Formats: sequence, structure tokens, C-alpha cells
Amino acid sequence: MQDTLHLSSLHHTTTTTTTTTNALSKPNFPTNFQALSRPRNLHFPSLSSSKTSISLPPKPPKIPEIPSPQTTVPHHSDFQEKLLYLDSLGIDFFSLLAAHPPVVSASSTDVRAVIDFLRSSAGLSSADIRRIAAMCPEVLAAKISDLAPVLTFLLLEAGVSAADLRRVLHRRPRLLVCGGVDTRLRPTLYFLQSIGITEINRHTSLLSGSVEQKFIPRIEYFKKIGFSYRDTISMFRRFPPLFCCSIKENFEPKFDYFMVEMGRELKELKEFPQYFSFSLENRIKPRHRQCFEKGVFLSLQLMLKTSEARFLDRLEVCCNSSIPVKNSPLWCTNYDENVL
Repeated sequence: MQDTLHLSSLHHTTTTTTTTTNALSKPNFPTNFQALSRPRNLHFPSLSSSKTSISLPPKPPKIPEIPSPQTTVPHHSDFQEKLLYLDSLGIDFFSLLAAHPPVVSASSTDVRAVIDFLRSSAGLSSADIRRIAAMCPEVLAAKISDLAPVLTFLLLEAGVSAADLRRVLHRRPRLLVCGGVDTRLRPTLYFLQSIGITEINRHTSLLSGSVEQKFIPRIEYFKKIGFSYRDTISMFRRFPPLFCCSIKENFEPKFDYFMVEMGRELKELKEFPQYFSFSLENRIKPRHRQCFEKGVFLSLQLMLKTSEARFLDRLEVCCNSSIPVKNSPLWCTNYDENVL
């Protein structure tokens, strides 16, 4: 088969009319068109004696083959096994997937290994596992090599007893995946100890918090509203859960109500920082209104901490008492008589 078509250069020569006519009537073209149907290189005449070669474009790359369905069967099999295993524990896998999509990449073997580890090392029950999956689903996709140091830290450095380990994790599962021992848990432990909170085993939920992003801003807030640094630290030492309260949703509305509606003094908050742990709508406002309507002044602790029945009883006693006992645990004063 002819691969190259050569076109000779045109020469200016003198020819006869007959020769030219014959050349036109009988062109010297090859009759084998099959040979010309697939040319690979074409050579065109140039002004010089050399020939220029133009190559055709290379063949398109081969399209990769799509894997056959058989190659995905193990993946689907593992997915189904994981789904069935979690369902046996009462965990809805699709809800879990919506809350933490990376869990889909964890194999059924790894998920089972993590759950078995938590059961054997921390004594977690199926109910505990369900709670952890709902509150902190990333735990199920974690590695045992990352979970084990956390348990060791809680037992050896935070002072958590082996008997309390299950309770601690049940209450705050984020401790397992909050950022690691060296980068989060231990620095937070040292900070809490530095301000005088020594019984860390009673406040382990604080260990997952960031000192820079969570604790310091709350300390600065109390300094901004009028407390000294010393009084602020005293309040947090007296009631460490203050570190878990939201500034915008808790501190600000409750402090505004305390100052504007209740007309109280800052020293009462210093003595009873637990004020911020009570519901503004369900406890603080209703009880303050009852006291105000009856003209009775109760300490924050007596007004908020007692049960509803005891609160009403004490309110009645204060109304009927002509000489209240000042500074007693049940001290109350009457607004109208201004008895101190």
C-alpha cells in the first residue's frame, strides 16, 4: 500500500500542444484509490529542493475501562454489614451519616473495634453508645490509637476513678474527640488548676473547652460588667460551670434583668454565681414577680434554689413575720416597711 504521495516540482519547459492535451486527457493519477484512502504523511512541494513533511494528529488516548460491578461488591457488602451492626445497637445509620458524613468511610471492622474498645475499657453500655452516636457521632469513626490516650489521661491526670469513667463519658462524650491530650485536654487542665479549681474530677466536662476561645472571653465579660479580676476568678472557682454558659444567650439577658428589673447589687452575684444556671423565663422572672407583688425581698439563693413548695412557704412566712431575722439563712425583708 502506498503510504506517501509525492508531488513533483513544476518545471518551466517547452512542450508541444499535443503533449499537453494528452496530459490533460489522460492524467497520470493512480487508479488505486484504496491506497490513497489512509495516507500517513503528505509531502508538499517547497521553493527549495527539500521536502516538508506534515504528520497527522496522534491517535486519541484510550478511554479507561469502567470497573465492572463485581469490583464494588465488597464495598457494598461492608456497607450493609455496618448498617446492620449499628441497627442492632439501636443506631440509625442514615441519621448518623447526616450528622457526620465521614463515618461512611469507616469500615464495619473499624466501627465494631471502636465500640468494643469503649465497652471493654470504659464499661459503656449499648445505651451509652447510642447517646454517644447521637451527641458526638465522630467518635464511631475515630481510631483506637486516638481514644486510648484520652482514657489514660482521664484516669491518671484528671483524677477520674475507673468506676466514674463511664459516667464521665456518658455526660461529655466530646472528651474523646475534642482535639487530643496534648493540644486540648492537658492545657485546659493546667489552666483550671492555675485559677484554683482543684477537684477536676468533678468538672471533667470543662476539659474539652478551649482556654483561649471559651474561658478567657467569659472572664473578660465579668471584668467588663464591673467585677475585679480577683472577684471574677472567685466566682468561677465557686461555680466552675460558669465556663459553660453562653455570653450572648445566658450572661447578657440574665445580667440585664438582674440589674434593671431586680435592682440588685453585684456583690449578690459574687456570693451566688449559680444565679446564671437558672432559667430566666421559668424560674428567675416568675419568682421575682411573686416576691415583688408581696413586697418581699429574698436572697438569690433562697429565691431560686429552693423547691417551689418551700419557696411559697418561705414567701408566706416573710409576709406574716413582723420582725424578720437579718442575715439568717432564711432572711427576708419587706419592701414596704423597708426593714433591714
